[in-house]
Amino acid sequence: MQASYIRAMDAIHRACLVVCGVCLAVIAIIIPWGVFTRYALNSAASWPEPLAVLLMIVLAFLSAVVCYREYLHIGVGIIPGLLHGPAKVALGVVIELCMAATNVFMLWWGISLVQTTWYQTIGEFPVVTVGMSYLPVPIAGLLTLLFVIERLWTGALFPAEPEDATATVSLE
Repeated sequence: MQASYIRAMDAIHRACLVVCGVCLAVIAIIIPWGVFTRYALNSAASWPEPLAVLLMIVLAFLSAVVCYREYLHIGVGIIPGLLHGPAKVALGVVIELCMAATNVFMLWWGISLVQTTWYQTIGEFPVVTVGMSYLPVPIAGLLTLLFVIERLWTGALFPAEPEDATATVSLE
């Protein structure tokens, strides 16, 4: 069962990477288009900037999910690096429980935010509501919570240490 869960998390991780890559590529295409229409055609398109903002919201939240799973999120490694055995495991569990609480907060209040703003429209995109633009908040909270569960279940609370942590680099 644990292997199936890890495979599912791998699939979610890859999907987040793909969505982030697509968002970044689209942003990289539409911003120059907006500049081109403004300065070369002297008729600015109204949609590139708001679309880039919406895509940046998706990119930011899903990138945070990816970074959490890959141990690239902001963290201080000094204290865990000094600890060993049960103390290090206990610290890891406390950290993951704090992350779980944070992500439950994001999920709960993110859903409330989406529901509250669901019927407010965005001027440049009348089909897209403000609530839709806030969907990345609860989605990121849920996905990160699933990754927290994975860490707690597998016991991979900290990034793997190098095989030979005592090796030194020779300057000769």
